[in-house]
Amino acid sequence: MTYTLPAPLARPIAAPRTAYLIASGDLRESANTASWPMQAQLERIVTDAVTAHGWDVVRGFDVDPDTGHGFITSQRMGLEVFKNLPTDAPLIVAIANWQYSHHVLAGLRSHRGPILTVANFEPAWPGLVGLLGLNAGLTKMGTSYSTIWTVDGTDAWFQDGIRSWLQEGAIRHDASHVRALPPLPASPERELGEALAAQLLEEKAIIGVFDEGCMGMYNAIIDDELLNPIGIYKERLSQSALWAEMQKVSDAEADAVGAWLREAGMRFKLGTDEATELTENQLRWQYKMYIAALRISDDFGLDAVGIQYQQGMKDLAPASDLVEGLLNNVARPPVTSRDGSRVLWEGQALPHFNEVDEGVAVDALVTNRVWTAMGLDPANTLHDVRWGEEYDGQFVWVYEISGSVPPSHFENGYADAEAWRQGPVFFPAGGATINGVSKPGEIVWSRVYIADGGLHVDLGRASVVELPAAETERRKQATNPEWPVANVVLHGVGRDQFMARHKANHVQVAYGDDAASADKALVAKAAMFDRLGVTVHLCGDVSL
Repeated sequence: MTYTLPAPLARPIAAPRTAYLIASGDLRESANTASWPMQAQLERIVTDAVTAHGWDVVRGFDVDPDTGHGFITSQRMGLEVFKNLPTDAPLIVAIANWQYSHHVLAGLRSHRGPILTVANFEPAWPGLVGLLGLNAGLTKMGTSYSTIWTVDGTDAWFQDGIRSWLQEGAIRHDASHVRALPPLPASPERELGEALAAQLLEEKAIIGVFDEGCMGMYNAIIDDELLNPIGIYKERLSQSALWAEMQKVSDAEADAVGAWLREAGMRFKLGTDEATELTENQLRWQYKMYIAALRISDDFGLDAVGIQYQQGMKDLAPASDLVEGLLNNVARPPVTSRDGSRVLWEGQALPHFNEVDEGVAVDALVTNRVWTAMGLDPANTLHDVRWGEEYDGQFVWVYEISGSVPPSHFENGYADAEAWRQGPVFFPAGGATINGVSKPGEIVWSRVYIADGGLHVDLGRASVVELPAAETERRKQATNPEWPVANVVLHGVGRDQFMARHKANHVQVAYGDDAASADKALVAKAAMFDRLGVTVHLCGDVSL
């Protein structure tokens, strides 16, 4: 019998001294349209830097005349674009927006030429955030890449990096701030961390995942084969079940949550236009989501829970951010079990891993147990590594997350929290943030990620600093003023060292009571991770 065989794909041949450029976009068309001018500007900067060395830049696909932008907007589109790229050509992924990594995952996994990820380093559109997410995904799948970033393309450091990549196919960054965890000396903190690890390995824990793979974050999915050996198992849940449970919550129960928050001092920036302002109707649905999330978590005996929201629910319900921040706070509105016999997690936080980032899930669970055992506030959260600038002789990062910081991270708790409406570009159904400025203090920062087929964690120390009110407001207005902000100075880690090393768009933070307790908590956390079998890396100035 004769069969009709598929014809081999006829790929173009790479032209000499030519780099090809692509751009991965958002699934939300409103975001692609809004960010395109910034993307076009970055592509001009990159093209100018490459052509200055006698090379050519070829865009891997044309700007769509109908949409007016040149982003890859789906996984299928990514497959089609890569069919027309030489597999051994130098390839640039230019990022001036939030990008969905799975749009380009397949093509990057099989690409044989040198890969460069490059982002703008500016506040309004999070190119550097999208770059860190993509870099973490490339690290997870074992694909070699180089990376660089720039404010406007004029800095010699950026120009030298481009030259290095064109000439050598690689950019080498300073990683002298990173060291392996040495043998920890005997201490109560080491003993505590190891005991908590032994308990987790013996008794196990369950994390509830409301739909996996939010926001195209391939790096944020940790397979069971890596989680189970450290005692953590997934309960796979559907956001449709969350929505169904929300329908069962009475208006009276929901309104009681709002009354509690107002009594605690939280303020609400309200309006009447559902399309652009925060309304009481949006708040009521968020309160119902909070109650529903706790009751479903109780049903399944969860130790931590993550809500995806931004895909699937974004066109249906107000944002999950208010819910997420409340769950991570010890002091929060009480919710009873279905039969009214128990207050769920009374006097405790229920660790929530935002955007179902499973690296955050592992980190939040470990942090909650260590901090609770040490008598510290266990409220912890992820932040986007959003941006930063020099201020008064030191580099101060702007860490922001989409409204879900636990109120205990503010100086006066709920009294410093103000609910703003989420922006309609990303959140068409609205919903409240927990807006505010994180209090000055000593924190431990961390990130759990996958590299070389195993789990790793980077740990470091930092200070949240108090800037003049006008400077903080300038930074908020330059980014997303509706989101809570932390002004962070990393200990012993420079801007470019952090950017080159960090394996996520997210960073986890938790406060100590002071520098000494933060140092001790880091030791206990490192000991717990080490005993679990997670490879621990210390970053910057860390006291053991």
